[in-house]
Amino acid sequence: MSSHTTDAKMTNYRWVITGLLFFSVAINYMDRQVLSLTWKDFIAPEFHWTNNDYGTITGLFSIFYAVCLLVAGRFIDWIDTKKGFLWAIGVWSAGAALHAFCGIATSGITAGRWLVGFNEAREIIGTVDDIGLVTSVSVTLFIFARFVLALGEAGNFPAAIKTTAEFFPKKDRAFSTSIFNSGAQVGALVAPITIPVIAVKWGWEMAFLAIGAIGFIWMGFWVFMYKKPHVHPLVNKSELDYINQDTIAETIANNNVEKQEKKMPFLQSFKYRQTWAFAFGKFMTDGVWWFYLFWTPAYLSDVYGLTSDTTMAKLLIFVLYAIVMLSIIGGWLPRYFVDKLGMNPYAGRMRAMLIFAFFPLLALLAQPMGHLSYWFPVIIIGIAAAAHQAWSANLFSTIGDMFPKSAIATITGIGGMAGGFGAFLINKGSGVLFDFSSGSTTLADGTVSVMTKELLAGGAQYLTEPMKLFGFEGIRAGYFIIFCICAVAYLIGWVVMKMLVPAYKPIEVE
Repeated sequence: MSSHTTDAKMTNYRWVITGLLFFSVAINYMDRQVLSLTWKDFIAPEFHWTNNDYGTITGLFSIFYAVCLLVAGRFIDWIDTKKGFLWAIGVWSAGAALHAFCGIATSGITAGRWLVGFNEAREIIGTVDDIGLVTSVSVTLFIFARFVLALGEAGNFPAAIKTTAEFFPKKDRAFSTSIFNSGAQVGALVAPITIPVIAVKWGWEMAFLAIGAIGFIWMGFWVFMYKKPHVHPLVNKSELDYINQDTIAETIANNNVEKQEKKMPFLQSFKYRQTWAFAFGKFMTDGVWWFYLFWTPAYLSDVYGLTSDTTMAKLLIFVLYAIVMLSIIGGWLPRYFVDKLGMNPYAGRMRAMLIFAFFPLLALLAQPMGHLSYWFPVIIIGIAAAAHQAWSANLFSTIGDMFPKSAIATITGIGGMAGGFGAFLINKGSGVLFDFSSGSTTLADGTVSVMTKELLAGGAQYLTEPMKLFGFEGIRAGYFIIFCICAVAYLIGWVVMKMLVPAYKPIEVE
């Protein structure tokens, strides 16, 4: 029972909690961005990576993330929000820092030199004759580091969505989600103007260590600032009543008999169409966001020769994610439909998501307009990514609309797993497609690399001609194909979701 006293003016501590979630997402995305901003220009030359190698690393990260999400959601529901969040960010921050030591470990495995510094490890690796061994060892080590990162990061969104359900009524959850989800854009804005600078000045290893350390700082704020709203001293009764308005309304409708919420068995979660609708929406669209996040720096480098440490590349990435900040409207629009048009929260969200699903179609024009200026694809990708984040905020909020609070993290994890598998397909597929479309060579050891004179001299078995498609040649044709897939994914996802759950139907655990 709450001990809060009645106050005339409602407190707004729920927005402070949203701010904490905002920073956790920002840190989360900065940790993910370090690799995408350093692999092409700093790490690949050292370890001789190809697009396919990078696609393997990012693709497997998506798989790890997907599987871990399934476990993380259930774990958060079991251990509860506060401890769950601490475990999540602690593990992923350690995983982020672990990447920095992959070079030293590669030096130890390939040359037997373990007790060395970052610069010395780089020099030792450069003297190893077996390039294939260096590549395979380094890729394996980065895959392990990405696994630890994925294990921790998988807890972020289940915990954040559960926190939102604890501190907000249904009508406000998408707005809160869109605010904290915009931390992804802020993290992505800060990353390109800081990470390449750190990598140039102190080495790519320090970029992983510096960004990973920020997560441990956030943990201190979470320990002291988070408590459940009904026991938090900074949440007064007026705010608590506002937070619990859905429960209060339901109690009144049930003749003042308060329902006791039952736990949903894990396997029972899969019996509901609502679960499959959410999961399919995630499967179709999560990979699009990951493609934009992981491949845009490489796109600018491959197609326009703008390496991540150049001023123009930093400006372009900054502008791209500044545009994505527009996604905050994703939380306001369904609220307008609910408050002004009298729609139920689910119907309002689905209408908003349909509107947002049309904006990614602009990606069809990204490559055709790219020959005019690199600004056109960057702006288009920014608009499409903003639409994704607006879509995503509402997609997450459909869980709270229809599932009891005790199951929210679990359902978030199930959908996140589906999204992770979708992300694997697009990231791994992109790496293979980009090498193939560029014209590649298969070596005697079975590795595939972009065609170069050095590799040809090393004993190539066969060559593929650069792809030609609709006037695009080489890797530009590969990017055109992926942009087309990204463009239509949201409309397909929305149609299937609407077919599975045509109208608002909350779940009651029997």
